[in-house]
Amino acid sequence: MIETKNLSLFPHVPAHLLALMKNEAAYEKLSGMRVAEGVREFLLSASPDFFAQLQSATEPDPWKIGFAIVHKIDRIVMGMCGFTAPPDSDGVVEIGYGIAPSYQGSGYASEAAQALVDFASRDARVRTVRAHTLAQNNASTRVLEKSGFKKCGETVDPETNAPVWRWEKPVSSRPE
Repeated sequence: MIETKNLSLFPHVPAHLLALMKNEAAYEKLSGMRVAEGVREFLLSASPDFFAQLQSATEPDPWKIGFAIVHKIDRIVMGMCGFTAPPDSDGVVEIGYGIAPSYQGSGYASEAAQALVDFASRDARVRTVRAHTLAQNNASTRVLEKSGFKKCGETVDPETNAPVWRWEKPVSSRPE
């Protein structure tokens, strides 16, 4: 688990996410945590590769399955975040995050993104944390700017064929 000022990031249990794919009530029954409206949609919009990994996973894996973002006071899953994969041979990891609409605009996405950067920086394999956003200024670009990321180029998303901006933040790995 990762703790920040306002959030607890719990590594996803695969069975919990499979339950959430069915509905929020199934997730709540299995995990014991309420789910904010809109969180399930983040899961349902994940890539086919993620669903394949999830189907074969038997235990939490922060690098592949990610975290539930839990609001400490409200004790509700109000978002999801994680990495697209473990560090590659160049020491790069990519992050992603999503916050339920009712919790947006309060800095929670920035807090979660920074927590992911901190988590990654404790792994000696990681040299760079990367993210991609739509190729326009939006809330996600502000999250990355607040978290110290720099826009370093534009590329094409292979799933949507749309232009996206690439953001990177170098990290100095440090032992846990």
